[in-house]
Amino acid sequence: MTVDLAKIEAAARMILEAVGEDPDREGLKDTPARMGRMYAEVFAGMREDPNTVLSTVFTEDYDEIVLVKDIPFYSMCEHHLLPFFGKAHVAYLPKSKIVGISKLARAVEHFARRPQVQERLTNQVADLVSEALHPRGVAVVMEATHTCMTMRGVQKAGSSVVTSAMRGVIRNSVATRTEVMQLIRRPGIF
Repeated sequence: MTVDLAKIEAAARMILEAVGEDPDREGLKDTPARMGRMYAEVFAGMREDPNTVLSTVFTEDYDEIVLVKDIPFYSMCEHHLLPFFGKAHVAYLPKSKIVGISKLARAVEHFARRPQVQERLTNQVADLVSEALHPRGVAVVMEATHTCMTMRGVQKAGSSVVTSAMRGVIRNSVATRTEVMQLIRRPGIF
């Protein structure tokens, strides 16, 4: 699937005209083209196969928690097409397969780069890790600021949304879930 840049540019011109702007004035004349390129970039995840993100796995005799935390992400709220952004924390308990840790950040980015709601985004990352690695457990926690809530509507700057998706033993064992959450909350060593 390719992005129809001409259609986005036409729509951008119409929006500018609809709010009373002149899309041909100096500061705006290239805005429709910039918007087309921007939407192609921020929605790139729609054109990627999620099964390729975690396709390279390794057999390793390791059965403790693997956590990549504070992964920055940016997405677009599908209700208003305004950004939401924050940090993701992705943990898993390997059974016999591990994945390069950068791939966990790629999984977050893959699903963030499409029109989203944070709840679905959290589940999609957890499900992908579960399906690709078949670990004993998975935890994904996301914290984000939604500009659709901070700059418009209720206008509550400083608010954040936290979502979680737990799978397997991390969901079913209070002790394991607690350990994962403590690791997420623990300050970094650097």
